[in-house]
Formats: sequence, structure tokens, C-alpha cells
Amino acid sequence: MKITVLVGNPKPMSRTLRVAQGLAERVSTRVSGDVSTIDLAHYTDRVFAWPDDTMTALTTVVASSDLAFIASPTYKAAYTGLLKSFLDRYPANGLKGVMSIPVMTGADAAHALAPAMSLTPVLTELGAMVPCAGMYFKTPEFGRVDEVLDQWLTDNSAVIDLIMAATSCSASRR
Repeated sequence: MKITVLVGNPKPMSRTLRVAQGLAERVSTRVSGDVSTIDLAHYTDRVFAWPDDTMTALTTVVASSDLAFIASPTYKAAYTGLLKSFLDRYPANGLKGVMSIPVMTGADAAHALAPAMSLTPVLTELGAMVPCAGMYFKTPEFGRVDEVLDQWLTDNSAVIDLIMAATSCSASRR
């Protein structure tokens, strides 16, 4: 299974990246997947360049994934402009067939619905399949990141099992 982590935090090597990677790595051990990571903070000078071969290659990586963790810090109850600018490179249904799990980080529970209310609609518009509400990670809990990620995986194990089954069926039809 090809798993991609796409992070739209303008800060390189952010806590958002570490949370999304931690989640992807946990899922990958369960589904025998390979994880690749795209940290958009390293491409801020190119995200607005049209056309751009590097950005085209990155969009292809995400679009060819079986499972993508799309991650962003919460800025004003939504995902970042950096992530939005990257997602704008896709045409309608540009992520068709990609299972996507929104992951967002924020300072407190006030924005806990941000993954479902802001990121899921754009992913759905792009044709991605979003099988669960996603994950909202409160950054003050970073000291217990392993516990929080393990709990998310436990709470969503049925969804992960369905992703495994769906991907297995899809791969056998290729």
C-alpha cells in the first residue's frame, strides 16, 4: 500500500508533520504500507509557479497514493493557504480513488471540528474518499503524542480495516 503524508504547515519539520507522520507510520505497520512525506514548507518558492515540474511531480505522488494523510495546522478555524494553494493544482476529481484522512493540529479543542468542517469538503470536492472524521491533535498534548495517536488508531481501527480491504480489492483489479 502506498501511503503519503502531505503537510501544509509553512514551518519545516513542524509538530503537524510529526503528528501526521506518526499516524501514517502506525497505520503502515497495520496495512504493510510504505510511507512517503511531502513537507510543503520546503516548496514555498514553487507553490505559486505555474507550470512547475517539481510541483507537478508532487501532485502526482499524492494522486497515485492508496492512502493520503493531508495535514495542516489550524489557522483561523481552517487549513493553511499553503495547503490550499497546493490542492488548487488538482482539477475536479484530481484525487479520485485516494483514501484521505484529514489531520489538523491546534492549540485547543475550540477548533476540533476543523478537519471535518474545513478540510474534508475540499478533499471530497477533489474526489478523495474520506472514510472518517479525521484527527484533530491539540498541541499542548504533544508530550503524550504516542498515547494520543495510539488512541486514535484504536478508535478508528474498523475504518483502517475497511481501507485495507478496499485497497486490497482495488489492487487485485489492476
